[in-house]
Formats: sequence, structure tokens, C-alpha cells
Amino acid sequence: MIYPEFPKKGDTIGICAPSFGVGHKLEWFDLAIETLNDAGFDIVETESVRNEAFPSAPADIRGAEFNSLFADNNINMVMSASGGDYNIEMIPFIDQKLVKSHPKWFAGYSDPTSIEMLLTTVLDIATIYGVNAGSFDWRPLHKFQYDALSVLTGDLPEQTSYEMWASENFDDDEGLHLMDTPVEWTLLRGNGEELVEEKKLDVSGRLIGGCIDVIDWVIGTPFEDLTGFCERYKDDGFIWFFDNYDLNPMALMYIARKMRNMGLFDHAKAVIFGRVCFPGEATDVDYLEQLERVFYDIDVPLIWGADIGHTKPSFTLINGALGHLKFNDGYARLKMELR
Repeated sequence: MIYPEFPKKGDTIGICAPSFGVGHKLEWFDLAIETLNDAGFDIVETESVRNEAFPSAPADIRGAEFNSLFADNNINMVMSASGGDYNIEMIPFIDQKLVKSHPKWFAGYSDPTSIEMLLTTVLDIATIYGVNAGSFDWRPLHKFQYDALSVLTGDLPEQTSYEMWASENFDDDEGLHLMDTPVEWTLLRGNGEELVEEKKLDVSGRLIGGCIDVIDWVIGTPFEDLTGFCERYKDDGFIWFFDNYDLNPMALMYIARKMRNMGLFDHAKAVIFGRVCFPGEATDVDYLEQLERVFYDIDVPLIWGADIGHTKPSFTLINGALGHLKFNDGYARLKMELR
């Protein structure tokens, strides 16, 4: 596993827009850039970042801008400006030889999962999931954002499950993300017939995951090698983490079953699902009833409702790092190690 050099104060982060531009939310994006500047980073943006377009530019231009940041020796880290829906169009334009010969940290979440699957599972370069460049626009900043800034510099904190999360995301009346709902991590394991709740877990394994909606899009393309990744690192075992943006219970079951049928959970030490961002009318029970069909008869711990993904607060995780996860009666701690 290739772990690029982390940026230091005074180093430069290059920001690109491989999916959406941020022209529709420049006030908030500028707050995020202010945070990164205050953390000691210089910022370089590619030309399409501040476009209003969805996507930010034609796919070949987005790919060329991404490549330009890896080719520039003055750029120390690359971040996606935001998420979106169109990363899969620009992936064929990524110069894999260039990226492999100039490895840098790439950070993003949501749609940038597709880029991270390419870099980590095909090119063997670790990537950072959990924040885009525009993710630091809160005032005041939350602890999860301070933890993310620490990860970006290589100071890897032990991240712990939070007490409350923001069920409504942004509250326009208050101008804040209101932490209004108790966090509830639930640990389950199949007994051959059903999933039953457990209280304790202590496992280590190589971290791999991201937005499961996007992972579903890229499986079977030349831009992922999850099977090869799992074979290369099977002796370490794996801690899978999944961010479900808006898959309904049946759709989530289908992709989880597909991954099980591919053998991707054969060496899993745990499979973690974050809170669903847009569940519609579905409840946690609806999702777990479908996931039970996948995990009821294999000895793989399943965690539901974790601080991972689009709902905030959330962990910032390194694809490819060794994760050490401890769970005790709904409370979780995760430490990452680069080896």
C-alpha cells in the first residue's frame, strides 16, 4: 500500500471539480477555503471549480484538470471540491501512469468514491474518505471537522462515536446544523437464522469503502479491482465501511448480496453501515430486514447507524489503512495505522 506524504503547514492543496462545480454555493465554499487557509494550507483551484454547472465541465476537461494537479510538483494533496453525480464520466480520462508515478493523497466523499476505488484498489494508493474541500463551512466548526483536518495532516486521531447527530442536516432558521437526534450504533451478527444483537467487538482490518451507491456503479468496470485488493490484503482482513446516500432497503440488499457473491466479505472482520441520508419512508427496521438476508448465515459482525457518510457528524477514514475498531454497548472507537 502506497501512503503519500501528508501536507504540512505552508504546503498547497489542489482542488478540482471532478463532478459538480460550486458556483451555486460560493459563500459557503469560501468559508471552507478560509478554514483550510487558517489550518496553514495554500489553495490552488482548477478552472472548473467555481462553475455553476452540473457537472462542472465536460468529462475530458474534468479529467485533464485532475491530472494537472498530480503533475504539478508544487501541489501536495488533491481534494474534490464537492460531490455530485458525474465522476464516473471522467474516470476514463484519469492518467493512471501519471498518478502512479506522482502519488498524492486524494480526499473526497460521496461521488468521489469512484476515484478512490480506482486509486486504492487498482493503483494501490491510499485515499481519504469523509470530507470534500467544501466540507469545512460550518461556523463554529464541529469536532468531526477538526478530526478531519488532523487526518489531512497525518495526525491520525482516535475517532469516537458521537452523542448526537443532525437529522435535518441544515436548519435555515437557526443557521446551524442542529444536533437533535441521539446516535445509536447497533452491533449485529448472524446466528444461521437471523441477525442478533451483540454488545462487544474488538477487531482490526484494512479499511475499505465509501458511498455504496457509487461502489455499485463502478463494480465490474476497469476502474475498480476490489477482488484483487481483497486477495492482496486478505491476511489483514477488512473493515468495510459504507455510506448509503439514498438506496432503498431492497437496492441496498442487492448490492450487499452482489458483493458477498463476489467473495468480497470472505475475510471481513466487520461491515459498517452509516446512517442513511435519504431513506424516504423506509425505517432502520426495513433496512435491517433486507440486510439480514445477506448476513444471517455468515460470521461477519454488522454495525448499523454509524457516524459514517452524508449525515453529520461523520468519521474521516483512510482507504487502505489498517483500522482498529472497538465497540462496547453502542459506543465505538476507531484508530488508524499506516502499515
